Amino acid sequence: MSLDTMPPLAATDVAPPVRRRRNRRRPDDGGVGRPTLLGTIVGGYLPLALATLIIALPLVWMVLGSFKTSGEVLSQHVVLLPHHPSFAAYSRASSQVNFPRLFLNSTIVTAAGSIIKVVLAITTAYALVFVRFPAKKWIFLGILVALMVPSQVSLLPNYVLIAGMGGVNTYWGIVLPGLGTAFGTFLLRQHFLSLPKEILEAAEIDGAGHLTRMMRIVVPISTPTIATVALVTIVNEWNDYIWPLIITNDDSRMTLPVGLTLLKNVEGDPSSYPILMAGAIVVIVPVLVVFAFLQRYIVAGLTQGAVK
Repeated sequence: MSLDTMPPLAATDVAPPVRRRRNRRRPDDGGVGRPTLLGTIVGGYLPLALATLIIALPLVWMVLGSFKTSGEVLSQHVVLLPHHPSFAAYSRASSQVNFPRLFLNSTIVTAAGSIIKVVLAITTAYALVFVRFPAKKWIFLGILVALMVPSQVSLLPNYVLIAGMGGVNTYWGIVLPGLGTAFGTFLLRQHFLSLPKEILEAAEIDGAGHLTRMMRIVVPISTPTIATVALVTIVNEWNDYIWPLIITNDDSRMTLPVGLTLLKNVEGDPSSYPILMAGAIVVIVPVLVVFAFLQRYIVAGLTQGAVK
């Protein structure tokens, strides 16, 4: 029988192909598999919870202490919650210290110092990245050295200079010595280095100058980093204590952190602890409000440009 005369095979006469099962093995991960629930708790949530407690417990204790009596604060037994919460410590603190005036002084100093510092940081970082001029690397090296020098070293020279210029008990005398912000300049410079240079080159071809490129291109796309620098600067200016304490000796120019020393001077006995805690709460609350508005920019600003 030839091949041409053979009858066609039915579909059932064709044997189905044999599929071999492959023994798939998980790649060798060196003994490191998916994290277990215990590993996640011990390695992640537990350290986070401990860090949160370490930071939050003193604040919570201070808030509760401001509503306690002096006997409950100084008791030999730990009193967690006030038995009879009252605002007596806040009323006594406000009667002994002019908090509205201190708050106004801190607001003026913080606003002026923060705005000038942020503007100087933006312009300096822009010049270090996008402007060509001699000794640029040496200037940046000097900024890095300034980050390593503690501010306490310059207290005496700054006082002699500002006092000689008549800046004692003045707003500009408080603000002027701290206008150089090495941290803000360093952070913004590192961020500006990660920006695409093609955009700025295209703007330069269109005839845009440095000021136009900085205000219309660099600043808008660097908002998270600038907000981070602004937040850090505002907190530092608001909480600054040593320099305003040295340069002011008049109640009309003292800031809030310095004004808390007046509570201690008026009430020198340990029974004034609730009053001091109440004053500290007044100082902290404005910073917490600013942090609540700007906190979403912190992580974005610090990590922007870290991954390409």
